[in-house]
Amino acid sequence: MNSIARAITPRRGRPRKFARPSRAVTLTLPEEVIDALARLDPDVSRAIVRLAQPEMAKRPHAPAELATFGRRAVIVVTPTRTLEQRTGVLLVPLSDGRALISFDEPLSVAQLELRIRDAVEDSRLSRADGEIFETIGQLLRDARHAPDVAVQQRHIIVLEKTSSRKTRTRA
Repeated sequence: MNSIARAITPRRGRPRKFARPSRAVTLTLPEEVIDALARLDPDVSRAIVRLAQPEMAKRPHAPAELATFGRRAVIVVTPTRTLEQRTGVLLVPLSDGRALISFDEPLSVAQLELRIRDAVEDSRLSRADGEIFETIGQLLRDARHAPDVAVQQRHIIVLEKTSSRKTRTRA
């Protein structure tokens, strides 16, 4: 079983609360801190994770990696304008400083993989961008070759701020 299939194969037992390795810890906190955390999220552990996100964003991440939830996974990347410009995808920012790949134009996953392969072969691509493109290409290639993984394209909702001039014109 390749790494893609292993990452999205459901585990036995209780479903994971978080998409990455985790462990149980016992905390003693003042009641008012517990109340404050519960206002962020009814699940105190998720509230703590949310508060830790800015600090976690400072830690280095892989250029591209899978974020899994149940039997599904998405590719999250270190944001780079080059990826958007060279492939036609739209990067949607995540709270940890990485980005989710979405499609802003009619583009198939196969076309994206070809554009990524072409970009990797371009000597003008920076080293950092090259690592991102290489890693995405490898993830897509591994998924395509995995007998028990289906690569599917989905739509997401993106809220985008429009200029105030356009807003006034519509009113």
